[in-house]
Amino acid sequence: MKPHKILSILTAIFLFISFFSNTCLAISIPDEKELGKKFIEQVNKSRMLLHDPIANHMVTAVGRHLLSFLPPQAFDYSFYIVDDDVFNAFASPGANIFAYRGLITSLDSIDELAGIIGHEIAHAASRHVSESIDRSKYISIGSLAGMLAGILVGTKSDGHAAGTLIKGSLALGQTAMLAFTRENETEADEKGIMFLKESCFTPEGLLAGLMKIKASDYRGVENIPDYVKTHPGTVSRIAHVETILSEYDPPKTKPSCKDDFRFEMVKFRLIGLYGELEPAHAELTRLLEKDPGNAALLYGMGLLYERKFRKDEALACLKKALAVNVFDPMILLELGRIYQENGEAQKALDVLKAVEPEPVLGVMARFHQASAYLDLKDMDRAETLFNSVIQEAAPAYPTAYYNLANIMSLRNKPDLSHYYLGLFYYETGNIKTAMTHLSKALETLGDTEKFNRAKELLTKLEKEDQEERAEQERKERNSRKKI
Repeated sequence: MKPHKILSILTAIFLFISFFSNTCLAISIPDEKELGKKFIEQVNKSRMLLHDPIANHMVTAVGRHLLSFLPPQAFDYSFYIVDDDVFNAFASPGANIFAYRGLITSLDSIDELAGIIGHEIAHAASRHVSESIDRSKYISIGSLAGMLAGILVGTKSDGHAAGTLIKGSLALGQTAMLAFTRENETEADEKGIMFLKESCFTPEGLLAGLMKIKASDYRGVENIPDYVKTHPGTVSRIAHVETILSEYDPPKTKPSCKDDFRFEMVKFRLIGLYGELEPAHAELTRLLEKDPGNAALLYGMGLLYERKFRKDEALACLKKALAVNVFDPMILLELGRIYQENGEAQKALDVLKAVEPEPVLGVMARFHQASAYLDLKDMDRAETLFNSVIQEAAPAYPTAYYNLANIMSLRNKPDLSHYYLGLFYYETGNIKTAMTHLSKALETLGDTEKFNRAKELLTKLEKEDQEERAEQERKERNSRKKI
């Protein structure tokens, strides 16, 4: 795992440990909601989440479908994708469910993904997170910190570091908490299967997912103890799930999946757009040799070629994919994007027009249409479309703020240009630069609504900056004392 990601997760862990170390009481639902909120704030600051509207829609739609078969829940469930090539998923406080990008790209069907998401929903519905925090009263905060750090960072990308954290924090006699965790896993598997039986998905998907976890052994790291893994006891869990499913008699009719999840297209989209370039190229090349007419593989390869600045080959692959899946909106969207980025604005607009009616893809199409209009110097249309995109999906398109800043600069409106630049740099994590532009915007900004938003955001950032400075000074003082 990348160092900044480990640091961000550890920050979140220590934040929620300190939150409850002040109370010594069993965690309540309101407390867990507040904890979940703080946890997500920390995760968002880390920029570790993947804001891909298509992939996020698929994961959320699967989760929402499964939740529709549960009784009313105490929490509002949210679903996220972590932008890391790791075979893992977990539930955090407050019913926030995380699936890693590497998990999705390692699976073979929507049923497998549903099985793992169902398992995580079962963890949240059973309040296993709150049980673990409550059990922490019987061990030291330092030990709990090591445990949670190992659970959250104990993945393929840094298994050794996770093992060190765990081994350094666990003392003899604390294995009761681990045994409890295995009981939690069994309960989550059983409830997950129950949810899946009611849904449009097959419960065998969970078993297939567990088999992949076992086969991958977390991407080849040998001899990692169960307690380092987010989901311990894989072998015993497989045996238990096989026993449950041995008596499963599939119903003659099951609810239909209203969403067209298009798992294969999303999987290869994630590989093509976000996977490590050379390994992804090798994998897609190997798969295309076996199945050269597979539209999803051609789509993924087209996206990968575009990242490698091989535009002609990217367009050729996407056109081949479109010949297989005629009028496919996912393929048309990327064709339009590449045309726009290649300076063919009018051709991009012609292609993207067909994608407009799509509920999720339509937002993405409007962003690329706005960029094309900007290339054509049609500022009014570009501004309208960029504002539309921001209202619907700002986190996925921070560049919309940057483009609006350029439009305002061309219109000689420096106050609005600084305002949008402030939002752009805030969304992309350049906090110091964001504060500079927001301060300049407030000097002359006449729009009351925008003025209030800029002032509120700047106040928040200044407060966080002061807290970080104070924390850094405290650490430096402690460091000098030790010397």
